Amino acid sequence: MRRETAGVRTGSGMNAHFTPSAADEGASRAIAQVSHKGGGVAISPALPDDIGKLFLWLNDAQAALEDMPYRPVDCLVFKDWMDQQAKQNGQVLFIVRTLQPSHAIGFVLFKSVNPIFRAAELGIRIGDEADRGKGHGRAALELALQYAWDTLNLKRVWLTVFASNTRAIAAYARAGFQQEGVMRQAAFIGGKWMDVVMMAALNPREAG
Repeated sequence: MRRETAGVRTGSGMNAHFTPSAADEGASRAIAQVSHKGGGVAISPALPDDIGKLFLWLNDAQAALEDMPYRPVDCLVFKDWMDQQAKQNGQVLFIVRTLQPSHAIGFVLFKSVNPIFRAAELGIRIGDEADRGKGHGRAALELALQYAWDTLNLKRVWLTVFASNTRAIAAYARAGFQQEGVMRQAAFIGGKWMDVVMMAALNPREAG
């Protein structure tokens, strides 16, 4: 039986969230201490008790309006995706955790890791609106880039973001990403067309 109690906040921008037990928080704290950390957060492997949160974050229709087309992920597809994570050389999944107190608040995903081009696409989401706007995303981005340069030996990390998501664009810029272009009317979200901004960060040791 799960050791969590689920709570749901209703109204506009509805978010579902979990309240972890002391045992869950202890496990989260332990894995955070041995993971990449800084700026009040850690990026670490997923624990069993993170899986329910990750499933909710991926299925958050309201949050999807800011960063991707919404398409629900059913439990069977989600299970298959999680089972494949350990076998995917081209993907690396991290859970973002606060340190004080320690609990999972989002995820960072490296996709399409290409060892020849030394490049990868980055995706990030802070799951609950209450955890956004506090610098957690920026700190997680900086840790992710540090991992990209120092461990994956990448030259380039890129991402896309809706032009209307000015808060995310500012956070990416503060973390070291630069805008490289705009794909006009490239996404159809919430019944309207949106421009998509392309941004990238280059390994500072190889800049020039």
